[in-house]
Amino acid sequence: GLMISKLLASVKKEALLLLRDRVGLAVLFIMPMILIFVMTLIQDAAFKSINEKGVPIVFVNEDKDSLGNSIEQGLRYNPLCSFNDSINGKPATAALAKKYVADGKFLVAVIIPSGATAAIRKNVNRLVDVTINADTASDNMPELTADSVEITILIDPATKKSFVSSITSTLHEFISEMKNKIMFQTFSDQIAEITPNKNKPPQNTYDAAQMIKYREEYASGTDNFIIPNAVQHNVPAWTIFAMFFIAIPLSGSIMKEKNEGSVFRLQTMPSSYLLLVNGKIIVYVIVCMIQFLLMLTVGLVFLPMLGLPVLALGNSFAGILLLATATSFAATGYGVMVGTLASTEHQAAIMGSLSILLLSALGGIWVPTYIMPELMRKISALSPMNWAIEGFYKLFLRGAQVDAIIIDSVKLLLFFLVTMAIASAVNRIKNKI
Repeated sequence: GLMISKLLASVKKEALLLLRDRVGLAVLFIMPMILIFVMTLIQDAAFKSINEKGVPIVFVNEDKDSLGNSIEQGLRYNPLCSFNDSINGKPATAALAKKYVADGKFLVAVIIPSGATAAIRKNVNRLVDVTINADTASDNMPELTADSVEITILIDPATKKSFVSSITSTLHEFISEMKNKIMFQTFSDQIAEITPNKNKPPQNTYDAAQMIKYREEYASGTDNFIIPNAVQHNVPAWTIFAMFFIAIPLSGSIMKEKNEGSVFRLQTMPSSYLLLVNGKIIVYVIVCMIQFLLMLTVGLVFLPMLGLPVLALGNSFAGILLLATATSFAATGYGVMVGTLASTEHQAAIMGSLSILLLSALGGIWVPTYIMPELMRKISALSPMNWAIEGFYKLFLRGAQVDAIIIDSVKLLLFFLVTMAIASAVNRIKNKI
């Protein structure tokens, strides 16, 4: 009974200390909310401008024939492009397009050279001739020129690599599909000329807009093909950041006690350092959970008020609760460790904030890991913040169930145990000195 009453006394004392510290509370609750708002609004513009208005494309059709026209149709009616074939009111030319793309006015220019369709037709006609006269003219077979249609795609050098490759591969696919259509058409026309039955094959009508298929993927090793919007990334990311930021007031409070000597009073009583710390842990884990709920509210209620997407919570409340609890413990343990390692309050604050900034930058809080280079992704897997955010991605983005985040949660709880073990050992050593 004595242990429990001591623990409760410790909890009560911590809670009161924390409630008195207005600035500390503001940092814990208001800062992360502001961070979520600011970062989401900034990034949402980037996510949106490309998703909604489409890629600014300038199109130069020097071909003015089937190939050029059908590609133009396809681009003009595709929702993912904002299509332009004139620049400042003048019809676009290759030279103008080049200049404007280089200046960043357009992201991509597509230039179809003159005679592109004619070249395809000529090739097909040659092919047909060869095929039909193969037996008679085996010795003087005409050299088949390769399909020499060169379509230029100019790209603004400042765009993101991943983005460029997704656009260009799509354009390539679409253009080659158009070329095949024209080849097929010419081929069937040719055959129709030769075969005695003069019934023309039905003209191939198709909706050009249907033909461009867009595939957007982030090149990441994970099996995560849902592109997170700004809300899905920022709410869990900054919540985790805020939870870990607890280390600063927590280590500060441990320092205060050391300096005021209340620790020594407690140590004369037969209760261990961990019991004293358990009071702190309970209070701060609760604080973390309150932070978590607040941040979810921001994602569910306040961000939508600003016209941003609502945070999707996935399918597993149990999973969210488990992961949030594990993250809270990991963050609290980290704070206790920093507080035990540091010698002054000042040191604790600096050590805490710098290491948390580092862990969060590495862990994929600032920049999602799926756009990091390979080496950074490997390093990032070592940050406890990364385990937490990956877990939330699984829940929020892939609609995973509890089983998917068990490993992440266990890693976070083990991290908590390790930090506590370090804190306990360091405390013993310091007291011996």
